[in-house]
Order: sequence, then structure tokens, then C-alpha cells
Amino acid sequence: MSLALTPDELTTIKISLRLAAWTMCFSLLIGTPIAWWVSRRDSLLRRMVASITTMPMVIPPTVMGFYLLFFLGPHGPIGKTFKFLGLELLPFSFSGLVIASVICSMPFVVQPLANAFIALGERPLEAASTLGANLFDAFVTVIMPQTRPAFLTAAIMSFAHAIGEFGVVLMIGGNIPNRTRVLSMQIYVYVENMNYARAHVLSGGLVVFAVLTMLATQMLNPPQKARSERRSR
Repeated sequence: MSLALTPDELTTIKISLRLAAWTMCFSLLIGTPIAWWVSRRDSLLRRMVASITTMPMVIPPTVMGFYLLFFLGPHGPIGKTFKFLGLELLPFSFSGLVIASVICSMPFVVQPLANAFIALGERPLEAASTLGANLFDAFVTVIMPQTRPAFLTAAIMSFAHAIGEFGVVLMIGGNIPNRTRVLSMQIYVYVENMNYARAHVLSGGLVVFAVLTMLATQMLNPPQKARSERRSR
């Protein structure tokens, strides 16, 4: 069994990495203000928003993909708007993959950031306010540096989740070679064609990637006891 990657596999890896990078950027850009708002409110609306951003963790990916396909498709509200404006429809396109992947990655960004903001409390903001800093300056210069592990965790998890996504990718992307076929779909194609040797190569690579990802998150978020011991030194 050769471990060398074929040209098609290299193209698939490039598409997967590109998708994961865009997903990570947009997830952080959208998820950070949501996490900040959720961490500073205690109301029914806050619980509803928190529940909605967590839903991709419990809804089957095919169900999520089906409704995204409906809304983004030619007969859905977003698809009709795109058709009216003369724009390319999002299903079966790379842009559609990014949108679907960002939505499915939202729990992995909002939850760690919101928990970090809550744990930090109000004192850093109050201290920054006494020095004349506005909310944006305080967030950038005080909150973000103190919650850096949570931001790194959110970035790593959203990137990794996009690499491994399957159900939503299948529904929205359509498994088009050189366009929307990502690693998970390439493995599916190999298994469907009983090419288990190549499926082993790609699957083994993803297993190693997953182990390294979880190891990185564990190193960024040591147990509370270990953090306390380091602070007391």
C-alpha cells in the first residue's frame, strides 16, 4: 500500500484546507460577538440564541443540510433572492460549503468563548473603564489577551470540525470533483468503490490529525487544579 498521495487526493486536501480556513475565519468573526452577547445577558432571548447556536451539535447533519438546501436552493427565500439579483446559487458551490460549514461550526466557537468571557468576570472591564478605555478598546486590549486560550481553542476546533464534516457537505456540496469534494467525501467514494487501501491512507491521516487537534486543545486548557497551582507559584 503506497502512502504517496495521488493528484486527485492532493486537490481534495487543498479544497478541505481552504474550506477549513474560511470556516475558521468566518466562525470567529461571527461567533465572537454572539459569545460576548450571550455571556453578558441572562434572559429568555439569551437562552434561545444559545440554544440555536448549539443546535448543530444535536441535529443530524443531513437534516441541517436538507434545510440549508431548501433555503439556499432555487425555490427557497435566499435562493430566489440570488436568482432575482442574477447571482450564482449557493448549493453545489464552494461558497455554499463555507456557509454550511460555518453554521455547523458555531457551537465550537460560541461555547468556549462564552464560557471564557463568563469566567473572566466584570473586573477587567471595570478596570479598563476607569482608565478611559471604551468597550471596543477594552475588549481588544484586555479581554482578548486574557481569553487567548479560548480563542485558540475555538479556532482549532472550528478548523478541525470543517475538515471532518460529512453530512452537510454531502447535502450542500454534492461531491463534485475538483470543486466541492473534500476529504470526508473522498474517503466515502473510496469505500463505495471498495478501494480500501486508499481509504486507509486518508482515514489514518485524519485520525492522526484528530489526535493532534485534541492534544492541542488539552494543552491550551489544562485542568483547573493545574492552572491554580501555576498561578500560586
